[in-house]
Amino acid sequence: MRRYGHGLVLGKFYPPHAGHHHLVRTAQDRCDRLTVLVCAATVESVPLADRVAWMREEHPGADVVGAVDDIPVDLTDPAVWEAHMAIFREAVARPVDAVFTSEAYGTELARRFGAEEVCVDPDRTLFPVSGTAVRADPAGCWDYLGPAVRAALTRRVVVLGAESTGTTTLSRALAEHYRRRGGVWSGTGWVPEYGRRYSEEKLAAARAADPAATWADITFATEEFPVIARRQDALEEAAARLGSPVLFCDTDSFATGIWHERYLGGRNAEVEEGASRTRRDLYLLTDHTDVPFEDDGLRDGPHLRPWMTGRFREELERTGRRFLLVRGTREERLRAAVAAVDALLAEGRHFADPLPETR
Repeated sequence: MRRYGHGLVLGKFYPPHAGHHHLVRTAQDRCDRLTVLVCAATVESVPLADRVAWMREEHPGADVVGAVDDIPVDLTDPAVWEAHMAIFREAVARPVDAVFTSEAYGTELARRFGAEEVCVDPDRTLFPVSGTAVRADPAGCWDYLGPAVRAALTRRVVVLGAESTGTTTLSRALAEHYRRRGGVWSGTGWVPEYGRRYSEEKLAAARAADPAATWADITFATEEFPVIARRQDALEEAAARLGSPVLFCDTDSFATGIWHERYLGGRNAEVEEGASRTRRDLYLLTDHTDVPFEDDGLRDGPHLRPWMTGRFREELERTGRRFLLVRGTREERLRAAVAAVDALLAEGRHFADPLPETR
């Protein structure tokens, strides 16, 4: 089997899937050096930078570069071909020995690069998936997506509420409900509240110094809340990379800002700035009125629950986040939450159409 000095793989990777990764890995095995050229049109809804980052993560040994290509594809027009080639050559300045492709246009692309065409699984027998199929039904193609793409496409549902209002109970119940659906849903996970673990550790440290210490002796400093928020975001991101098309989170960095207000008064700018960069698809706000307060050793604010419920609602509305206030028994809350999540999932993911192609 012939080996090449410099190979090229070119595509939109909109988004990348297992077939793309097989193509790249095949090329890497046969080349001393491989360039992966990611071409994106500005009308497409996944940024070029994201696609480049995803491909670099999956293929650290390849030279992944990106280019904006807003020229519609017309494989019958030499002038259009040459316009595309000007973009390709600018992005890939080094001579190419082989073009690895699964597309019918590979022969002409290789000829114009003065390279040999290497065709890899053109009938998609190894990985029966395409970018078009992924865009139409991400959940149906979930098994063909890498961790970074899964994290980007996962629907993230946050359960938040005041103390002792059942956020953990509802998060766990939702994850279990969707796991029972089987298939790609069997990996549905939930992310626990990092702030609680942090609080447990603070109390344990206080008791190591004074065995009589209680939660009433614990105080927080404003600089602790960005630490909690960043760790919460990191746990969520890790879970989204490994799970199903939906992820349930027991609080998030947005909620951390309200907890800062509850313990210290006012807001923390660093927490606010971090929360503004995060993407969540749905919030489920657990009402306090139907759940009796239980002191588990880390709670001391039954009188603050109405205020906190109100503040969560005010900030959700002010920031334009999609949310549902859930009330009633555990069963009623779960039914309402499932209905809201099912409605979210039924909306699907919208991808802008790529530029038209003439073949």
